[in-house]
Amino acid sequence: MLHEPELIDRPATARRTKFGAFEANQRSGELVKNGRRVRLQEQPFQLLSALLERPGEVVTREELRTLLWPQTVVDYDHGLNKAVSKIREALGDSAESPRFVETVARRGYRFLADVTVMIDGSPARAPDPPPPEPQVAPPAPPVVRRRHGLFASIGLIVLLAAALLAWLSRWREMPQTIHSLAVLPLINTSEVQSQDFFADGMTGELITELGKVDALRVISRTSAMTYKGAHKSLATIARELNVDAVIEGSVMRANGRVRITAQLIHASDDSRVWADSYEGDVRDALTLQVRVARAVAGQVRATLNHGERATPEKARSVDPLAYEDYLKGRYFLNKRTGDGLRSAIKYFRQAIEIDRSYAEAHSGLADAYALAGDWEYGVLSTTEAFSKATAAASRALELDGTLGEAHTSLAFALDLYGWDWDVAASEYEAAIRLSPSYATAHHWYAWHLMLMDKTSEALQQFNQAQSLDPLSLIIGADIADALCIVRDFAAAVAQSRKTLELDPGFAVGHYELGQALVQLGGFDEAIAEFRKAIEISGHSSVFDSNLAYAYAVSGRKEDALRIAADMAAHADTYPSAQANIALIHAGLGDRDAALDWLDKAYEARFNPSILLRPAFDSIRSDARFTDLMHRIGLGKT
Repeated sequence: MLHEPELIDRPATARRTKFGAFEANQRSGELVKNGRRVRLQEQPFQLLSALLERPGEVVTREELRTLLWPQTVVDYDHGLNKAVSKIREALGDSAESPRFVETVARRGYRFLADVTVMIDGSPARAPDPPPPEPQVAPPAPPVVRRRHGLFASIGLIVLLAAALLAWLSRWREMPQTIHSLAVLPLINTSEVQSQDFFADGMTGELITELGKVDALRVISRTSAMTYKGAHKSLATIARELNVDAVIEGSVMRANGRVRITAQLIHASDDSRVWADSYEGDVRDALTLQVRVARAVAGQVRATLNHGERATPEKARSVDPLAYEDYLKGRYFLNKRTGDGLRSAIKYFRQAIEIDRSYAEAHSGLADAYALAGDWEYGVLSTTEAFSKATAAASRALELDGTLGEAHTSLAFALDLYGWDWDVAASEYEAAIRLSPSYATAHHWYAWHLMLMDKTSEALQQFNQAQSLDPLSLIIGADIADALCIVRDFAAAVAQSRKTLELDPGFAVGHYELGQALVQLGGFDEAIAEFRKAIEISGHSSVFDSNLAYAYAVSGRKEDALRIAADMAAHADTYPSAQANIALIHAGLGDRDAALDWLDKAYEARFNPSILLRPAFDSIRSDARFTDLMHRIGLGKT
């Protein structure tokens, strides 16, 4: 009756781990205290087993997440905290005075007690250990003389001492081990306050350079810039961003010269690891960034990948005016609004007019064009956006084939409008290889994987993007979107509310919340969220069409038809709107009209990710829909 759960004895190959009065049987998943079973659920037991595998070592939260929640995008922190609480309850332990499980702030957990691993045929219900006896040296075997035993003991002591010294040496270095860092916004110390954008741009470029280091997780610019002017301690910032260290410093620009002062601070003890200053001609600003990045990389003892090692030979002077326009372009691009995209295009084009060999400016322009034609923004027609985005991205790659951002730009345009899935995948992979900490590459690659029906891999990429850019509003909103697509609507609502806590004025966050609420039947609340999105950022095809969809499925068909007719009649206001109009007709139950509009969207080369939304479930089994997916290259074979 080996199947009976109460049977504790196991064969000789069973692995059991003893600590104190407890014994954990890894095969049966049972925890025993003094021969009696202790109730512990499966997930907390797996967590306990992971800690027992490495007693005395810190097991990071990320390692535990990968082990226990490999496909979870959000809220695994709550699950982890709850599992640790269950373990402590079972062991009679406490977080304040731990005997078994110690919390290591901002890093993970450590198992404190001595551990004995047994792999034999002994019963799992082992008797309580006897009281400790005075330690005496065991008698020497008859064939060994006492002198040899003495020498062996001395040798053992020497070996133990050497091991202890080695461990202490490693322990002294451990506080300085850095695997992740954040570059805080550099302070503008120039006399002219309007040079703030220059300091912000230098911050972003330094983040980009450090992001090329394989062994280092670097927080993205979007999250880092939220701390501009924030009056928080470095320890608090490091804890909020979950990083080992931070870089802080300043930029002063005057009379054609630029001076960067930076220092690397270890978060655990607020100690300064390194500090230096760099000065040069403003034309050599990029070279200075490379020097700072390499100095930091040396301090964290990271291994530079091939792309980063090649940077010094490639570093070149950039015209200061072109550089200023490029920084302004990135600033407006990150606003993620229609007007912001128009301004970004203007500044990137100005930078290129000054310096036509400026690869980064061409890449930025490609991103602005691609987003401008997407159904979420609708600034340009899809055909115009595709043509201009691919041309700009291709030019950036001609100028610098090692620029990870440029590979991402080309892949994104091919996903949105080109539907060249294999080439897009290879471009994303190249981008991540060249710039592993570039959150946007992971973010947009996640959408590519969603389209390829590789949901598990997509969620991992979303998680990686959020790890690199934890305060990014658009990444947070898109995670909610992905959760809607996998039909986890309650989690999508929770994620949307989490994003809106960061910025209640983020229109896309309200849209994503409304999308999930509709699927849960909360029509009135969803309608209010869509109206809020429109109130904040104005009319757009995605906001208006989802409001109309909510009207349609809640019975307000006339209101839905009025919005659909208005969108169809005003192509100048709603470019790239065909698929969104199809969404409204899907909500109205008009299958033929919905499919007719999707055919028009196909002719316009629309972003097919909209087809993943649950709103199209009502027509997903139709032969015309299946044919459309095949024509796009997304149909299952």
